[in-house]
Amino acid sequence: ILKDFAQDPEVRCLVVSGAGGKAFVSGADISKFESERADAEAQVRYDAISKEGYEALYDFPKPTIARITGYCIGGGMNLAACCDLRYCNEGARFGVPAAKLGLGYGFLRIERFSRIVGLPRAMEFLFTARQYSSKEAYEMGLVHGVAAEGELDAMVDGITGAIVQNAPLTIALAKAAAREIAKPESQQDRARLEKMAAACFDSEDFKEGRRAFMEKRRPVFKGR
Repeated sequence: ILKDFAQDPEVRCLVVSGAGGKAFVSGADISKFESERADAEAQVRYDAISKEGYEALYDFPKPTIARITGYCIGGGMNLAACCDLRYCNEGARFGVPAAKLGLGYGFLRIERFSRIVGLPRAMEFLFTARQYSSKEAYEMGLVHGVAAEGELDAMVDGITGAIVQNAPLTIALAKAAAREIAKPESQQDRARLEKMAAACFDSEDFKEGRRAFMEKRRPVFKGR
């Protein structure tokens, strides 16, 4: 379904949320560890399946927003880290309990998480395996905003509203650049980014943006 959304020009951004409002993702079902993740071989199979979903979200070419209510634990932290922006309610709780279970938290997950909160904070998360409040998450930069109870939808709607009014090609370039910056310099495809930048200047949207500025009106961008 993400492939369909990526190709649909009517979809300008993607909001990811948990069902029911009690949790974004409360973590894996520990009762199934014995049958599904009992040893390293089983874990490899489990990781292969889950990685496909995480990477599809991380590589989604349009802005992604994690709308976090309640618990954001374990795999939920990784899912949130795969999103570009993260907003939560005051009751949200965050944690990586891997050390309490004795399981191995993979390199890619630690790397991605560390890029958001910094390595020292990531180490505290992993070493203590404790849960953090929404206030703590905001202070360390894990989430971009914390909404009072009942106001999270309005906060997220405000962000999505701002995004969809802007030029899709420019936003796509910004996201692509962010993904390249996260790579080692030797693996960065800067030529692709230059082509995307040139396409912005050659676009109908750039003409529309100039006209709208001169006419003192809001531009109507089409993504072309």
